[in-house]
Amino acid sequence: MNNPESSELGKKTIYPRTYDKKLLFPIPRSENRHNIGIGESLPFKGFDLWTAWEVSFLNHKGKPLACIADIVIPCESKYIVESKSLKLYFNSLNDHKFDSIKQAQNAMASDLSEYIQAEAQVSLKSLDDYTHKIHRPEGVCLDEIDISWQPQPYAPETLKVEGHEQAKETLYSNLLKSNCPVTNQPDWATIFISYEGQKLDHESVLKYILSFRNHNEFHEQCVERIFQDISKCALPKSLTVSARYTRRGGIDINPVRSSLTNLSYDNLRLVRQ
Repeated sequence: MNNPESSELGKKTIYPRTYDKKLLFPIPRSENRHNIGIGESLPFKGFDLWTAWEVSFLNHKGKPLACIADIVIPCESKYIVESKSLKLYFNSLNDHKFDSIKQAQNAMASDLSEYIQAEAQVSLKSLDDYTHKIHRPEGVCLDEIDISWQPQPYAPETLKVEGHEQAKETLYSNLLKSNCPVTNQPDWATIFISYEGQKLDHESVLKYILSFRNHNEFHEQCVERIFQDISKCALPKSLTVSARYTRRGGIDINPVRSSLTNLSYDNLRLVRQ
């Protein structure tokens, strides 16, 4: 019989009813970084900005509160946290009492810091206090380039520079898609490449971005791979790569990697967020 219970849709996830930080599942950054030629000395600065939209717990009287959590994880952390495990962790808080939003925020920051082995910053806000404005990307949109393309594996050799011409520009594309290495579910993002140096061939950059379409890798690792590939191809004077991913499971992840020592970044949400 064709029914949801006998399909992939019928597979249930057990959501915990009691607060349990052990649900957090850390994944070491080192293995993937080794695969793309990054050692202990990082060639970039940056962080991963997570926004969790489905956070709830009880106040001291037992009344449920709904909040949004912004989480900043430094790129120097030894571990990242697998996103579904973070969702399960947040669900374990649904029936847990905290004396205040501040206490809940401190508990979350402490738990995450323990598992990533670095200082995680958590900002909890009520829905009324959270400002969510939609911004349009700024820069040169690569998606307007008219190209012919056939699906292909990840292809860093696609990247090219335009002779000795110099440029200082921001390129972006809404067509970045990769797949989660755990669930194989698609991850969609807008990717930004801001650089100064030898001018990148725009068509080659678009084809390179499209080559991630069937690539299996975590959000953070895709951004670091793109940073490394562009660094090797163009040897830029400065380079910042960031991605704004659409949310999955009530969480979106937005990694930022930059060669700039004075990195500044505005959390500007896009239309798909």
